[in-house]
Amino acid sequence: VSPLISLMKDQVMALRNAGIPAGCINSSMSLDELRETYRDARYGAYKLLYVAPERLLTDGFCSLAQELEIPLVAVDEAHCISQWGQDFRPSYLEIAHFVDSLPNRPVLAAYTATATERVRADIVGMLGLRAPELQVTGFDRPNLYYDVRELGEKAKRAWIASYVREHAHESGIIYCATRRGVDELACDLQLQLMPEGVRVGRYHGSHSASERRKNQEGFIQDSIPVMVATNAFGMGIDKPNVRYVIHMNVPESIEAYYQEAGRAGRDGDPASCILLWNGNDFRLRRFLIDQGDVSEESLSLEQRERARQNRYRLLGQMEGYCQTTGCLREYILRYFGDRGALGAASELRENGCGNCSNCRTEFETEDVTEAAIAIVRFVALRSRRFGKTVIAEALHGANNEKLRKFRLVEAPGYGSLADMKLGRIKDVIDQLAGRGYLEVSQGQYPVIGLGERSREVLGEGAVYGVEDVPLPDFTFTIKRPASKRVKERSRKIADLLRDEESVQAAGRADGALGVAASASETAPERPHLGDDAELFERLRVLRRDLA
Repeated sequence: VSPLISLMKDQVMALRNAGIPAGCINSSMSLDELRETYRDARYGAYKLLYVAPERLLTDGFCSLAQELEIPLVAVDEAHCISQWGQDFRPSYLEIAHFVDSLPNRPVLAAYTATATERVRADIVGMLGLRAPELQVTGFDRPNLYYDVRELGEKAKRAWIASYVREHAHESGIIYCATRRGVDELACDLQLQLMPEGVRVGRYHGSHSASERRKNQEGFIQDSIPVMVATNAFGMGIDKPNVRYVIHMNVPESIEAYYQEAGRAGRDGDPASCILLWNGNDFRLRRFLIDQGDVSEESLSLEQRERARQNRYRLLGQMEGYCQTTGCLREYILRYFGDRGALGAASELRENGCGNCSNCRTEFETEDVTEAAIAIVRFVALRSRRFGKTVIAEALHGANNEKLRKFRLVEAPGYGSLADMKLGRIKDVIDQLAGRGYLEVSQGQYPVIGLGERSREVLGEGAVYGVEDVPLPDFTFTIKRPASKRVKERSRKIADLLRDEESVQAAGRADGALGVAASASETAPERPHLGDDAELFERLRVLRRDLA
């Protein structure tokens, strides 16, 4: 049982090339092809037959299944049966009914590359597996380097073009969230890189079958080293030498990201998995969630709402991955509950893996306790009424039409964080939400409310929406990347100015030896920065920020 037609075709072709008689039944086949496949199946021509889950309860296939002696039913992409997974498909719920309808119950097996402990339990229950043998091969891929970068849209395109140019002789996949995004990025890269001899292909569902096949074959054969695609590309492709996978947009879940990024480095050699993101990515994902999924039309309103909320939950985990300053590898292992690696995960949390962008970045710890208290206090008095931007603007002391409309310019706490940058206030709000002190509602226009840990900040007053004194033992710190460039520049300026000082001192000494000058004839010394170079550099940064 397989959900993807393209995956069926690829696997059937590979099996036949290996001498194993295999066939498939799906909606892309003509009536004559279906009749021929049904006839061959009745004569026992196939060792393995691929079918889509939607076909299991059709009259024609049920009739065929009653005639065959089926020793094994194997369910691929089994996470699709769970509403807690990232790709729930109602048609998978029919698999258990199909198996129960067979004259003799076959062995039932389920396979997936991405399933948390909760989803694994759901697979066992929903498929009705009897005393199953569970095999978890592990989620750690030590050869993969994980990297997360927050960039604007233009900066993303420039960064990708630069990266592909630097790795022109390597094979890579660049994933975009939409078909339009694929076409625009592929066009940009073709204009920039094809004159330099780097071929760039593209792949999404709107292209003709022949164009998709041509591009896919070119990628597999290395005649097209770079492929820009939607997530439809890569299923069933076992290309071992993909050296990098870049996501230009945020995927809908950690499961989807792990599966798509995992197409890199299958030969065991080092490969890079790079995720580029910004706030627009999450707004797009929320919009797509609110639009709903066509495959869920058969569900009740309650089931659809539950599926929608689960998609928001999965997206929240993805947002946590983008914003964490901890080890990215440890985040993935802990998300999937990899018991075999959890011991190592605790070590990763302490010492880092040394092979992800966070572990290779120096962070500075900043105490933002006062800001955190001000934010939680402000939210406590108006919980679930305003979004992150409005709250940050009010605390920063902005004076715009929206704040005046809601009378926030007169509210307690207005302007209490005027000395903090607006973007920094938003960062603190994100960190408070990520650690459970605040809660972000679901939907396209999320609002901020109190989280389950809010009472740790302001005691019971936070819960009941009244101002209270902060608890004496509450502290809140966040990490930010250390500015190595500023430190190095500051050190360079300090060295230059100290050299200048030594030269001037030597000149004064020479003058004292060679010229007998009276005190009245001595010229005043020229002012210089000397050991205040670090202060000068801090002032230079402040000037830039003010500008």
